Amino acid sequence: MTTSSAAELMRKAGDPQRATFLELFFDLVFVLALSQLSRGLAEDLGWSGAFRALVLLGAMWWVWSSTAWLTDRTDPERPVVQALVIATMVGSLVMAAAVPEAFGDTGLFFAGAYVAIQLGRGLVLVAVLRGHELQRIGMRGLFWYGLSALPWIAGALVHSTARGALWALAVVLDHTAGRIGFPTPGAGRTPKQDLVISGEHLSERYRQFFIIALGELILVTGLTLSSGGFTADRVAAFAVSVATTVLLWRIYIYRAGQVLAEAIAVSADPVRLARWASYAHLVMVAGVVAAAVGDELVIAHPLGHTPPAWIVVILGGPALYLAGRARFEHAVFGRVSRSRPIGVLALAALTPAMLPLPPVVVATAAAVVLTGIAISDAARARRRPPGPPSPPG
Repeated sequence: MTTSSAAELMRKAGDPQRATFLELFFDLVFVLALSQLSRGLAEDLGWSGAFRALVLLGAMWWVWSSTAWLTDRTDPERPVVQALVIATMVGSLVMAAAVPEAFGDTGLFFAGAYVAIQLGRGLVLVAVLRGHELQRIGMRGLFWYGLSALPWIAGALVHSTARGALWALAVVLDHTAGRIGFPTPGAGRTPKQDLVISGEHLSERYRQFFIIALGELILVTGLTLSSGGFTADRVAAFAVSVATTVLLWRIYIYRAGQVLAEAIAVSADPVRLARWASYAHLVMVAGVVAAAVGDELVIAHPLGHTPPAWIVVILGGPALYLAGRARFEHAVFGRVSRSRPIGVLALAALTPAMLPLPPVVVATAAAVVLTGIAISDAARARRRPPGPPSPPG
């Protein structure tokens, strides 16, 4: 492909910057992925289960995030880009299907699909961007994804602790390489001017993924109620779970979730801000996945004794979400509302007192804390007009 042809694949300044239907179609796979992750965590509520869920979420998030950056830089209406996104979607579907037994019999399918996505996409980009300065991005990606393929495949060929260690290494390697610009012998690292981004597009993509995560939470809540019957205690637990979902949404959209695009536009380092926003969303999504596990347990068993591991996910999921939300707010405004850390501390302080109480009461306590934060946000909005975003330099 000639330089002029390669340039046609890039987004132009006057092109629409909204997310496309193709990207929304691509996101559907991650409803399944997040559902599989929460189900796997529910079946192994321990440190090993949490570690495995985190490794798998890190891999799935990197596939989604790197695809979002690809469609931010290139034109999703071009057939080559559409083919890349659809191929990535198919590979992601294989990964999602393999999640429940990824640390068992389907490990090679999960790792093989991940490696195929990243190396295959890099090979196509190198070929179609021939003669274009952005071809070097594909070359750098091939180098680093080739390196991480070694622990991915090696991990799939061993079992238990060794697989977890190798895959954790691979996830850290990929995320670290992306953050430092994929420095590659002979090609250097990716200059920030080659990562020109559309704040409108990326902010919309992050919002869409967060809605996907809440959609998974709603799916788990509805299916659990449906399978267990409409008894009074289950319906009460269902109501608390729905209220928690609404509160997570409300806290997300308050200011930072609405003005991310503007913050990227005025930032002195928009690439750095977009990266911080990406990892803040990863933490928030991890919190939503944990909250989904808690909701499933509460609706299925609303009364009786609450095991400590259940309390960890019922209260820890919202706490993890608030920690990610605080980091997101800091990335956009350079500050954090006091209600966020206070909410995290309140959830932590409530933990010992929840031990003798039934699960539905524990879930209600978490919902009360989130309600307090939402009320604080609303009161602050009434007291003074919202200020413009002011991301740290």
